[in-house]
Amino acid sequence: MAQLSSDHFAFGPGLLSIEEALARASANLKPIAEVESVSLVEADGRILAHDLIAGVDLPPFFNSAVDGYAVRHADLQPGGETIMPITGRIAAGGEGAFSVPAGAAVRIFTGAPMPDGADTVFMQEDVRLDGNRVTLPTGLKPGANCRPAGEDLPRGQVALTAGRRMTPETIALAAALGIDRLTVRRPIRVAIFSTGDELVSPGQALPPSSLYDSNRFTLAALVRRLGADVTDLGILKDNREAVAAALAGAAADHDLILTSGGVSTGEEDHVKAAVEQEGSLAFWRLAIKPGRPVAMGVVGGTAFIGLPGNPVAVFITFAHVVRPFLTALAGGKPERPLALPVRSGFAYRKKEGRREYVRVSLNRGADGVVEAHKHPREGAGVITSLTETDGLVELTEDITRIEPGAIVGFLSYALLR
Repeated sequence: MAQLSSDHFAFGPGLLSIEEALARASANLKPIAEVESVSLVEADGRILAHDLIAGVDLPPFFNSAVDGYAVRHADLQPGGETIMPITGRIAAGGEGAFSVPAGAAVRIFTGAPMPDGADTVFMQEDVRLDGNRVTLPTGLKPGANCRPAGEDLPRGQVALTAGRRMTPETIALAAALGIDRLTVRRPIRVAIFSTGDELVSPGQALPPSSLYDSNRFTLAALVRRLGADVTDLGILKDNREAVAAALAGAAADHDLILTSGGVSTGEEDHVKAAVEQEGSLAFWRLAIKPGRPVAMGVVGGTAFIGLPGNPVAVFITFAHVVRPFLTALAGGKPERPLALPVRSGFAYRKKEGRREYVRVSLNRGADGVVEAHKHPREGAGVITSLTETDGLVELTEDITRIEPGAIVGFLSYALLR
């Protein structure tokens, strides 16, 4: 397990920006050391443990990028069309050396090796055929429609750096280099629980004055999307000793304990006391809305993060605090998602010094420009404000108001999961 010092998250009073919070959380953080070898099929979502070096050129040989006719560019007429005899045919996967005679063309197909001497390919739709002769237009540059060996990636170069989270695109690159297994960090182990005598798990009968527990399932889904293993500890009753025992047990074989709600100073909020009994706890006040209060702690060397209780605040604080922390703990490289410019279709006012995230849907205005429209309900407990929108407009600390027509930064939910 990753081992953190008891004061890893210690911080005094005051508001933290997201950047400051991430810097403090990741300072002196040692990622998990264990690695394992997995097949390409199993590598999606995993963190690459070592640099991946290209063992071959990509592509491995000089080949044609199109179906057409391979020629020596020096044989072309500089001021007009060129007529050449067709002296051969090369298909993809063809074997054996083949040379193009001076002043002649060779029929070639996409992916086929270029014949010796040829350096340019004319696309078949750009030429005219007359029996065994081809008429080539003027104007094509040397090297057109060809792929030199190593053009994409030369042999010996770093193809993927350690800490990269594997995706379908990076898996494609590894496969193209002939690699069938990758050394990756072992999955982060995350224990998740909820507390509250008023909570009931979905699928059970709902007594009066009770609520179905949704945050636990939100967090489990978000954690699994990062390639981590999840242990669901269920709903813990509002009992300090029971919570403390669960924390101590989870700390023994997990890298992170994650929950939402139950860490305030109320008489029935026993998580705070239980964490302090088994380890240490620090409250962070983030300069964001929704989702200001976040509890960060250490239990038996294992990180503890307590998120706010409202569902929207859970999603936002996970995206901006837990996700990058988990990535760093797993040996990855946390990256802030890039907000894309869109036009605001709404007016909004906010306090200076606080970053706010407004739930919005996107559509196109009459002029074709993409516009963001705010969800009509802003409450941090309105789950449908997440299911009925496309993402968040990020309003930075210096902004106090926006008007319709202003350019704002949009973060797709796809970048935050």
